[in-house]
Amino acid sequence: MTFHQLGLSAELLRAVTEQGYSEPTPIQAQAIPVVLSGLDVLAGAQTGTGKTAGFTLPLLQRLHGSAQAGGRRPVRALVLTPTRELAAQVGDSIHCYGKYLPLRSTTIFGGVPLRPQIATLRKGVDILVATPGRLLDHVGQKTLDLSQVEILVLDEADRMLDMGFINDIRKILALLPKQRQNLLFSATFSSKIKQLADSFLVSPRLIEVARRNTTAEHVQQAVYQVDKSRKRELLSNLIGAESWPQVLVFTRTKHGANRLTSQLEKDGIKATAIHGNKSQGARTKALAEFKNAQVRVLVATDIAARGLDIDQLACVVNYELPNVPEDYVHRIGRTGRAGRSGMAISLVSADEIKLQRDIEALLGGKLPKMVAKGYELTANHVACEDQRTAPRKARSERKIPGSRQRSGRRSFAGGRNSERTAAGRSSSARSV
Repeated sequence: MTFHQLGLSAELLRAVTEQGYSEPTPIQAQAIPVVLSGLDVLAGAQTGTGKTAGFTLPLLQRLHGSAQAGGRRPVRALVLTPTRELAAQVGDSIHCYGKYLPLRSTTIFGGVPLRPQIATLRKGVDILVATPGRLLDHVGQKTLDLSQVEILVLDEADRMLDMGFINDIRKILALLPKQRQNLLFSATFSSKIKQLADSFLVSPRLIEVARRNTTAEHVQQAVYQVDKSRKRELLSNLIGAESWPQVLVFTRTKHGANRLTSQLEKDGIKATAIHGNKSQGARTKALAEFKNAQVRVLVATDIAARGLDIDQLACVVNYELPNVPEDYVHRIGRTGRAGRSGMAISLVSADEIKLQRDIEALLGGKLPKMVAKGYELTANHVACEDQRTAPRKARSERKIPGSRQRSGRRSFAGGRNSERTAAGRSSSARSV
């Protein structure tokens, strides 16, 4: 199949051709005709499969086909994304593919002044790309009217839920006209995504181009079990020994990202960090330096890295495994994009073996183990981890007379840790 067979206009085909594309990806081939037909869509596709063009191309065509002549331009299409970087990426895609159409678009997100955004909105735009927090800021200041939105897109909806945006999404849905087309795109499906979809999608067409919660098929995965104190040393050695030209490295925390960046610099490896505490200008600069090969390693947290689109990225390293197994899928989806091969390496310490097993349970298979001579996980570290978990296990197995036996095994998403995580997500969501 070619793009010419999908029913796209000459203007869009010209823009697509200029980008060097002739054949649509599977998600594009399935999604574009459905979106053009006006039906609601629930789509699941791995990152790097071209899903952004899968909704921007038909969205542009639908709006152009029903363009209003003269007068002030109301917002007719709204695209919600979880992060600033993803919003910028979607905005660039709309600008690129819509260059030959008389449609206006803009992107709004936090971390930058409101005033320039207000000035742009007052001039009128047809398509608005936004993060939920900044969108509601504009609504609160009455600088944005959503009463004429015809198409709503939730991009990477799973991540928006993970980041605690569910209440913001509900508020935004309440501001939109009831009669509209809804498109929900998600890299993974979960019960929460299904609940969200059921709440506003009307008889949606299900489009799924990969098995649920699978990792990119072109990504070679491997695990090195190593003492926590030697992770940084192993990472530096791997970067040199494997001659990786560029590496995206994931840490769990902002502080950890800064610390690792400084350590790599001391090892003579040019590195920079990107996370939520960085200003938007600093985040844009760090990403540009990485894309332009001015730095070899980009150290990122999950929130900051979601939506990063880096061409020909050969390797992703999980310096620390994520607490949420689904985040592993999103992380390694940064490599092996658009049919290219990629590599995903995980450095796993003794206290992360439980997280490794949770990821393997999600994927339905074991992650291949590799051994770096001299960096093997020592018996002392494994024994210490067993000692930390043994008292908890013993307490859970002790029967209490006169009461029902309680399971000592706490579900991955349950307990006080999950409440603390949820609270942290809620408090940080509006800063994105």
